[in-house]
Amino acid sequence: MELKFPIYLDNNATTPMDPRVLDAMLPYFVEQFGNAASRNHSFGWVAEEAVDYAREQVAKLINCDPKEVIFTSGATEANNLAIKGVFEMYASKGNHIITCTTEHKAVLDTCKHVEKMGGSVTYLQVQPDGLIDLAELEKAITPQTILITIMYGNNEIGVVQPIKEIAAIAKKHGALFFTDGTQAVGKIPVDVMADGIDLMSFSGHKMYGPKGVGVLYVRRKNPRVKVTAQMDGGGHERGMRSGTLNVPGIVGIGKACEICRLEMDAEAVRLSIMRDRLEAALTQIDESYVNGNVQHRLPHVANISFKYVEGEGLLMGFNKQIALSSGSACTSASLEPSYVLKSLGLGDDLAHSSLRFGLGRFTTDMEIDYTIKAITETVLKLREMSPLWEMFKEGIDMDKIEWAHH
Repeated sequence: MELKFPIYLDNNATTPMDPRVLDAMLPYFVEQFGNAASRNHSFGWVAEEAVDYAREQVAKLINCDPKEVIFTSGATEANNLAIKGVFEMYASKGNHIITCTTEHKAVLDTCKHVEKMGGSVTYLQVQPDGLIDLAELEKAITPQTILITIMYGNNEIGVVQPIKEIAAIAKKHGALFFTDGTQAVGKIPVDVMADGIDLMSFSGHKMYGPKGVGVLYVRRKNPRVKVTAQMDGGGHERGMRSGTLNVPGIVGIGKACEICRLEMDAEAVRLSIMRDRLEAALTQIDESYVNGNVQHRLPHVANISFKYVEGEGLLMGFNKQIALSSGSACTSASLEPSYVLKSLGLGDDLAHSSLRFGLGRFTTDMEIDYTIKAITETVLKLREMSPLWEMFKEGIDMDKIEWAHH
Protein backbone atom coordinates (compact mmCIF):
# COMPACT_ATOMS: atom_id res chain seq x y z
CA MET A 1 0.00 0.00 0.00
CA GLU A 2 1.51 3.33 -0.90
CA LEU A 3 0.22 6.69 0.23
CA LYS A 4 -1.97 8.72 -2.11
CA PHE A 5 -1.84 12.49 -1.65
CA PRO A 6 -3.48 14.63 -0.51
CA ILE A 7 -4.61 12.66 2.53
CA TYR A 8 -8.24 13.52 3.29
CA LEU A 9 -8.97 14.22 6.97
CA ASP A 10 -11.90 16.58 6.59
CA ASN A 11 -14.72 14.01 6.78
CA ASN A 12 -16.89 16.32 8.92
CA ALA A 13 -17.16 18.68 5.94
CA THR A 14 -18.10 15.95 3.48
CA THR A 15 -17.32 12.30 2.83
CA PRO A 16 -16.41 10.52 -0.39
CA MET A 17 -19.25 8.39 -1.69
CA ASP A 18 -18.98 4.68 -0.98
CA PRO A 19 -18.67 2.78 -4.31
CA ARG A 20 -21.49 0.49 -3.13
CA VAL A 21 -23.76 3.54 -2.90
CA LEU A 22 -22.90 4.62 -6.43
CA ASP A 23 -23.67 1.10 -7.72
CA ALA A 24 -27.12 1.24 -6.13
CA MET A 25 -27.83 4.67 -7.66
CA LEU A 26 -26.68 4.15 -11.25
CA PRO A 27 -29.76 2.35 -12.67
CA TYR A 28 -32.03 5.23 -11.57
CA PHE A 29 -30.43 7.83 -13.84
CA VAL A 30 -30.92 6.33 -17.30
CA GLU A 31 -32.94 3.09 -17.44
CA GLN A 32 -35.24 3.48 -14.45
CA PHE A 33 -35.71 7.22 -14.75
CA GLY A 34 -39.37 7.41 -13.69
CA ASN A 35 -40.97 10.04 -11.47
CA ALA A 36 -42.01 8.42 -8.18
CA ALA A 37 -45.27 10.42 -8.29
CA SER A 38 -46.33 9.06 -11.71
CA ARG A 39 -49.04 6.57 -10.78
CA ASN A 40 -50.13 5.46 -14.24
CA HIS A 41 -47.26 3.38 -15.58
CA SER A 42 -44.42 1.09 -14.64
CA PHE A 43 -41.72 3.78 -14.86
CA GLY A 44 -43.37 5.60 -11.96
CA TRP A 45 -44.05 2.40 -10.01
CA VAL A 46 -40.42 1.29 -10.24
CA ALA A 47 -39.25 4.69 -8.97
CA GLU A 48 -41.80 4.69 -6.16
CA GLU A 49 -40.76 1.20 -5.12
CA ALA A 50 -37.11 2.31 -4.96
CA VAL A 51 -38.06 5.30 -2.79
CA ASP A 52 -40.16 3.11 -0.47
CA TYR A 53 -37.25 0.73 -0.05
CA ALA A 54 -34.87 3.62 0.73
CA ARG A 55 -37.36 4.93 3.29
CA GLU A 56 -37.21 1.55 5.03
CA GLN A 57 -33.39 1.54 4.97
CA VAL A 58 -33.32 5.00 6.56
CA ALA A 59 -35.98 4.10 9.13
CA LYS A 60 -34.10 0.98 10.23
CA LEU A 61 -30.95 2.97 10.95
CA ILE A 62 -32.66 5.42 13.32
CA ASN A 63 -35.43 3.07 14.54
CA CYS A 64 -38.50 4.88 13.25
CA ASP A 65 -41.47 4.14 10.98
CA PRO A 66 -40.73 4.64 7.26
CA LYS A 67 -43.71 7.04 7.13
CA GLU A 68 -41.82 9.36 9.50
CA VAL A 69 -39.01 9.90 6.98
CA ILE A 70 -39.32 13.09 4.90
CA PHE A 71 -36.76 13.45 2.11
CA THR A 72 -35.21 16.89 1.57
CA SER A 73 -32.31 18.39 -0.39
CA GLY A 74 -30.03 18.07 2.64
CA ALA A 75 -29.71 18.82 6.35
CA THR A 76 -29.80 22.60 5.84
CA GLU A 77 -33.23 22.37 4.25
CA ALA A 78 -34.34 19.86 6.89
CA ASN A 79 -33.23 22.26 9.65
CA ASN A 80 -35.19 25.10 8.04
CA LEU A 81 -38.26 22.91 7.62
CA ALA A 82 -38.13 21.72 11.22
CA ILE A 83 -37.55 25.06 12.92
CA LYS A 84 -39.67 27.35 10.72
CA GLY A 85 -42.25 24.58 10.29
CA VAL A 86 -42.73 24.11 14.04
CA PHE A 87 -42.66 27.86 14.66
CA GLU A 88 -45.54 28.39 12.20
CA MET A 89 -47.52 25.24 13.07
CA TYR A 90 -47.44 25.81 16.84
CA ALA A 91 -47.81 29.61 16.79
CA SER A 92 -51.05 29.44 18.79
CA LYS A 93 -49.20 27.61 21.59
CA GLY A 94 -46.18 29.90 21.88
CA ASN A 95 -43.28 31.55 20.08
CA HIS A 96 -40.21 30.69 22.15
CA ILE A 97 -37.34 28.50 20.92
CA ILE A 98 -34.28 27.39 22.89
CA THR A 99 -31.01 26.55 21.16
CA CYS A 100 -27.31 26.83 21.93
CA THR A 101 -24.36 28.95 20.77
CA THR A 102 -22.38 26.06 19.26
CA GLU A 103 -25.07 24.88 16.83
CA HIS A 104 -24.38 24.70 13.09
CA LYS A 105 -25.06 27.91 11.15
CA ALA A 106 -28.00 26.22 9.43
CA VAL A 107 -29.70 26.15 12.85
CA LEU A 108 -28.42 29.49 14.19
CA ASP A 109 -29.27 31.44 11.02
CA THR A 110 -32.71 29.82 10.86
CA CYS A 111 -33.29 30.87 14.48
CA LYS A 112 -32.22 34.43 13.58
CA HIS A 113 -34.80 34.33 10.78
CA VAL A 114 -37.47 33.19 13.25
CA GLU A 115 -36.59 36.18 15.46
CA LYS A 116 -37.26 38.45 12.45
CA MET A 117 -40.63 36.72 12.10
CA GLY A 118 -41.48 37.73 15.67
CA GLY A 119 -40.22 34.66 17.50
CA SER A 120 -38.13 34.79 20.64
CA VAL A 121 -34.96 32.66 20.86
CA THR A 122 -32.75 31.81 23.83
CA TYR A 123 -29.14 30.92 22.95
CA LEU A 124 -27.70 28.82 25.78
CA GLN A 125 -23.99 29.14 26.50
CA VAL A 126 -22.04 25.90 26.68
CA GLN A 127 -19.68 24.83 29.44
CA PRO A 128 -15.91 24.93 28.73
CA ASP A 129 -16.08 21.29 27.55
CA GLY A 130 -18.81 22.09 25.00
CA LEU A 131 -21.72 20.42 26.79
CA ILE A 132 -24.82 22.38 27.70
CA ASP A 133 -25.88 22.68 31.33
CA LEU A 134 -29.16 20.81 31.77
CA ALA A 135 -30.19 22.92 34.78
CA GLU A 136 -29.73 26.05 32.69
CA LEU A 137 -31.79 24.54 29.88
CA GLU A 138 -34.64 23.81 32.27
CA LYS A 139 -34.44 27.35 33.73
CA ALA A 140 -34.75 28.84 30.23
CA ILE A 141 -38.11 27.14 29.54
CA THR A 142 -41.20 29.34 29.73
CA PRO A 143 -44.90 28.60 29.12
CA GLN A 144 -44.28 30.02 25.61
CA THR A 145 -41.55 27.49 24.76
CA ILE A 146 -42.57 25.34 21.79
CA LEU A 147 -39.22 23.95 20.64
CA ILE A 148 -35.81 23.00 21.99
CA THR A 149 -33.19 22.51 19.29
CA ILE A 150 -29.80 21.10 20.31
CA MET A 151 -27.47 19.22 17.95
CA TYR A 152 -26.58 15.58 18.58
CA GLY A 153 -22.84 15.71 17.81
CA ASN A 154 -20.85 18.87 17.07
CA ASN A 155 -19.28 19.32 13.64
CA GLU A 156 -16.16 21.09 14.94
CA ILE A 157 -15.28 19.43 18.24
CA GLY A 158 -17.29 16.21 18.02
CA VAL A 159 -18.91 16.68 21.45
CA VAL A 160 -22.06 14.59 21.89
CA GLN A 161 -24.80 16.28 23.93
CA PRO A 162 -26.93 14.42 26.54
CA ILE A 163 -29.76 13.94 24.05
CA LYS A 164 -31.96 11.59 26.09
CA GLU A 165 -31.91 13.96 29.06
CA ILE A 166 -32.64 17.00 26.90
CA ALA A 167 -35.57 15.19 25.26
CA ALA A 168 -36.97 14.24 28.69
CA ILE A 169 -36.80 17.87 29.86
CA ALA A 170 -38.58 19.02 26.70
CA LYS A 171 -41.31 16.41 27.13
CA LYS A 172 -41.81 17.27 30.81
CA HIS A 173 -42.50 20.88 29.83
CA GLY A 174 -44.64 20.10 26.77
CA ALA A 175 -42.11 21.40 24.24
CA LEU A 176 -40.94 19.58 21.12
CA PHE A 177 -37.34 18.46 20.78
CA PHE A 178 -35.50 18.76 17.47
CA THR A 179 -31.91 17.66 16.98
CA ASP A 180 -29.54 18.27 14.09
CA GLY A 181 -28.17 14.73 13.78
CA THR A 182 -25.94 15.39 10.77
CA GLN A 183 -22.61 14.43 12.36
CA ALA A 184 -23.97 11.64 14.56
CA VAL A 185 -26.31 9.53 12.41
CA GLY A 186 -24.40 6.63 10.89
CA LYS A 187 -21.40 7.18 13.18
CA ILE A 188 -22.88 6.33 16.58
CA PRO A 189 -26.13 4.54 17.51
CA VAL A 190 -28.99 7.03 17.18
CA ASP A 191 -32.42 5.69 18.14
CA VAL A 192 -35.21 8.25 17.96
CA MET A 193 -37.53 6.07 20.07
CA ALA A 194 -35.06 5.36 22.87
CA ASP A 195 -33.81 8.96 22.81
CA GLY A 196 -37.28 10.54 22.72
CA ILE A 197 -36.51 12.73 19.70
CA ASP A 198 -39.47 14.48 18.00
CA LEU A 199 -37.69 15.78 14.91
CA MET A 200 -34.20 15.09 13.53
CA SER A 201 -32.26 16.16 10.45
CA PHE A 202 -29.32 14.51 8.70
CA SER A 203 -27.58 14.50 5.36
CA GLY A 204 -26.43 11.95 2.76
CA HIS A 205 -23.02 13.44 2.12
CA LYS A 206 -21.79 13.13 5.70
CA MET A 207 -22.36 9.37 5.69
CA TYR A 208 -20.72 8.26 2.42
CA GLY A 209 -23.85 8.96 0.39
CA PRO A 210 -24.50 11.56 -2.34
CA LYS A 211 -24.63 15.33 -1.87
CA GLY A 212 -27.95 17.11 -2.31
CA VAL A 213 -30.17 14.72 -0.36
CA GLY A 214 -31.13 14.67 3.30
CA VAL A 215 -33.81 13.59 5.74
CA LEU A 216 -36.10 15.17 8.27
CA TYR A 217 -37.55 12.62 10.69
CA VAL A 218 -40.94 13.80 11.98
CA ARG A 219 -42.55 11.81 14.82
CA ARG A 220 -46.06 10.51 14.11
CA LYS A 221 -47.28 9.46 17.55
CA ASN A 222 -46.96 10.56 21.19
CA PRO A 223 -46.73 13.29 20.26
CA ARG A 224 -47.94 13.54 16.69
CA VAL A 225 -45.74 16.28 15.24
CA LYS A 226 -46.69 18.49 12.32
CA VAL A 227 -44.66 21.11 10.49
CA THR A 228 -45.81 23.76 8.04
CA ALA A 229 -44.39 23.15 4.57
CA GLN A 230 -41.70 25.59 3.46
CA MET A 231 -41.90 24.33 -0.12
CA ASP A 232 -45.40 24.21 -1.61
CA GLY A 233 -46.55 22.23 -4.61
CA GLY A 234 -48.03 18.84 -5.33
CA GLY A 235 -48.18 17.72 -1.73
CA HIS A 236 -45.30 15.24 -1.88
CA GLU A 237 -43.80 13.85 1.36
CA ARG A 238 -47.04 13.88 3.37
CA GLY A 239 -47.57 17.49 2.29
CA MET A 240 -44.51 18.67 4.23
CA ARG A 241 -42.08 18.98 1.33
CA SER A 242 -43.34 19.26 -2.24
CA GLY A 243 -41.20 18.67 -5.31
CA THR A 244 -40.33 15.77 -7.57
CA LEU A 245 -38.30 13.34 -5.53
CA ASN A 246 -34.58 13.02 -6.25
CA VAL A 247 -34.88 9.28 -6.86
CA PRO A 248 -31.18 8.45 -7.47
CA GLY A 249 -30.18 10.57 -4.44
CA ILE A 250 -32.82 8.93 -2.26
CA VAL A 251 -31.71 5.45 -3.36
CA GLY A 252 -28.18 6.57 -2.46
CA ILE A 253 -28.97 7.84 1.04
CA GLY A 254 -30.97 4.64 1.64
CA LYS A 255 -28.01 2.45 0.70
CA ALA A 256 -25.65 4.67 2.73
CA CYS A 257 -27.88 4.21 5.80
CA GLU A 258 -27.96 0.45 5.34
CA ILE A 259 -24.16 0.24 5.12
CA CYS A 260 -23.81 2.42 8.22
CA ARG A 261 -26.30 0.29 10.14
CA LEU A 262 -24.34 -2.88 9.38
CA GLU A 263 -20.79 -1.55 9.70
CA MET A 264 -21.03 1.37 12.14
CA ASP A 265 -20.09 -0.46 15.35
CA ALA A 266 -16.92 -2.03 13.98
CA GLU A 267 -16.03 1.18 12.16
CA ALA A 268 -16.45 3.29 15.32
CA VAL A 269 -13.98 1.05 17.14
CA ARG A 270 -11.45 1.20 14.30
CA LEU A 271 -11.71 4.99 13.98
CA SER A 272 -11.57 5.78 17.68
CA ILE A 273 -8.39 3.72 18.07
CA MET A 274 -6.85 5.63 15.15
CA ARG A 275 -8.10 8.99 16.41
CA ASP A 276 -6.74 8.32 19.91
CA ARG A 277 -3.36 7.38 18.47
CA LEU A 278 -3.25 10.59 16.45
CA GLU A 279 -4.29 12.64 19.46
CA ALA A 280 -1.82 11.01 21.84
CA ALA A 281 1.02 11.68 19.41
CA LEU A 282 0.07 15.30 18.70
CA THR A 283 -0.47 16.16 22.35
CA GLN A 284 3.16 15.13 22.97
CA ILE A 285 3.90 18.52 21.42
CA ASP A 286 4.33 21.22 24.09
CA GLU A 287 1.39 23.58 24.61
CA SER A 288 -1.12 21.56 22.59
CA TYR A 289 -4.67 21.20 23.86
CA VAL A 290 -7.62 18.99 22.94
CA ASN A 291 -10.83 21.01 22.60
CA GLY A 292 -14.13 19.68 23.95
CA ASN A 293 -15.19 16.87 26.25
CA VAL A 294 -13.23 13.70 25.49
CA GLN A 295 -15.63 11.32 27.30
CA HIS A 296 -18.68 12.35 25.32
CA ARG A 297 -17.71 12.69 21.68
CA LEU A 298 -17.90 11.19 18.23
CA PRO A 299 -15.39 8.39 17.56
CA HIS A 300 -13.80 9.95 14.48
CA VAL A 301 -13.21 13.57 15.52
CA ALA A 302 -10.35 15.38 17.25
CA ASN A 303 -9.93 19.15 17.56
CA ILE A 304 -6.50 20.26 18.79
CA SER A 305 -5.06 23.73 19.38
CA PHE A 306 -1.32 24.32 19.07
CA LYS A 307 -0.49 27.45 21.04
CA TYR A 308 1.80 30.07 19.46
CA VAL A 309 1.13 28.81 15.95
CA GLU A 310 -1.34 30.41 13.54
CA GLY A 311 -3.89 27.88 12.27
CA GLU A 312 -3.98 29.23 8.73
CA GLY A 313 -0.17 29.15 8.59
CA LEU A 314 -0.27 25.64 9.91
CA LEU A 315 -2.69 24.56 7.17
CA MET A 316 -0.52 26.23 4.54
CA GLY A 317 2.42 24.24 5.87
CA PHE A 318 1.05 20.91 4.66
CA ASN A 319 -2.07 21.64 2.60
CA LYS A 320 -0.64 19.93 -0.46
CA GLN A 321 -0.25 16.72 1.53
CA ILE A 322 -3.12 16.79 4.03
CA ALA A 323 -6.65 18.15 3.66
CA LEU A 324 -7.81 19.50 7.02
CA SER A 325 -9.76 22.45 8.28
CA SER A 326 -9.61 24.86 11.15
CA GLY A 327 -13.13 25.65 12.30
CA SER A 328 -15.98 24.43 10.07
CA ALA A 329 -16.24 24.30 6.31
CA CYS A 330 -19.17 26.67 6.33
CA THR A 331 -17.51 29.54 8.11
CA SER A 332 -13.87 29.22 7.09
CA ALA A 333 -14.31 31.71 4.24
CA SER A 334 -14.09 34.49 6.82
CA LEU A 335 -10.88 34.74 8.82
CA GLU A 336 -12.83 35.01 12.06
CA PRO A 337 -11.77 32.43 14.62
CA SER A 338 -14.27 29.61 15.07
CA TYR A 339 -17.36 30.74 17.00
CA VAL A 340 -17.67 27.21 18.40
CA LEU A 341 -14.21 27.37 19.99
CA LYS A 342 -14.86 30.94 21.20
CA SER A 343 -18.02 29.61 22.89
CA LEU A 344 -15.86 27.17 24.87
CA GLY A 345 -14.05 30.22 26.22
CA LEU A 346 -10.90 29.89 24.10
CA GLY A 347 -9.01 33.10 23.40
CA ASP A 348 -8.50 34.20 19.79
CA ASP A 349 -4.94 32.85 19.83
CA LEU A 350 -5.99 29.28 20.69
CA ALA A 351 -9.12 29.43 18.55
CA HIS A 352 -6.97 30.53 15.61
CA SER A 353 -4.40 27.79 16.13
CA SER A 354 -6.79 24.84 16.10
CA LEU A 355 -7.01 22.00 13.62
CA ARG A 356 -10.00 19.73 13.18
CA PHE A 357 -9.29 16.12 12.29
CA GLY A 358 -12.23 14.22 10.80
CA LEU A 359 -11.29 10.59 10.17
CA GLY A 360 -13.40 8.43 7.89
CA ARG A 361 -14.25 5.05 6.41
CA PHE A 362 -11.34 5.23 3.96
CA THR A 363 -8.70 6.58 6.37
CA THR A 364 -5.72 4.22 6.82
CA ASP A 365 -3.11 3.73 9.53
CA MET A 366 -0.40 4.77 7.08
CA GLU A 367 -2.16 8.06 6.51
CA ILE A 368 -2.32 8.66 10.27
CA ASP A 369 1.41 7.90 10.62
CA TYR A 370 2.23 10.41 7.91
CA THR A 371 -0.09 13.03 9.44
CA ILE A 372 1.49 12.71 12.89
CA LYS A 373 4.94 13.24 11.40
CA ALA A 374 3.99 16.10 9.08
CA ILE A 375 2.05 18.08 11.66
CA THR A 376 4.63 17.64 14.40
CA GLU A 377 7.37 18.86 12.06
CA THR A 378 5.30 21.82 10.83
CA VAL A 379 4.35 22.99 14.32
CA LEU A 380 7.95 22.82 15.52
CA LYS A 381 9.22 24.59 12.39
CA LEU A 382 6.69 27.43 12.64
CA ARG A 383 7.41 27.86 16.34
CA GLU A 384 11.10 28.22 15.68
CA MET A 385 10.20 31.20 13.50
CA SER A 386 7.78 32.70 16.05
CA PRO A 387 8.87 35.51 18.38
CA LEU A 388 5.90 34.62 20.60
CA TRP A 389 7.22 31.10 21.15
CA GLU A 390 10.65 32.51 22.02
CA MET A 391 9.14 34.88 24.57
CA PHE A 392 7.07 32.05 26.03
CA LYS A 393 10.16 29.86 26.29
CA GLU A 394 11.97 32.69 28.12
CA GLY A 395 9.19 32.63 30.70
CA ILE A 396 7.55 35.93 29.80
CA ASP A 397 3.89 35.97 30.93
CA MET A 398 2.10 36.38 27.62
CA ASP A 399 -1.12 37.62 29.22
CA LYS A 400 0.64 40.64 30.74
CA ILE A 401 2.13 41.97 27.51
CA GLU A 402 0.81 45.34 26.33
CA TRP A 403 0.45 45.02 22.54
CA ALA A 404 0.71 48.21 20.49
CA HIS A 405 -2.52 48.77 18.53
CA HIS A 406 -2.23 50.46 15.15
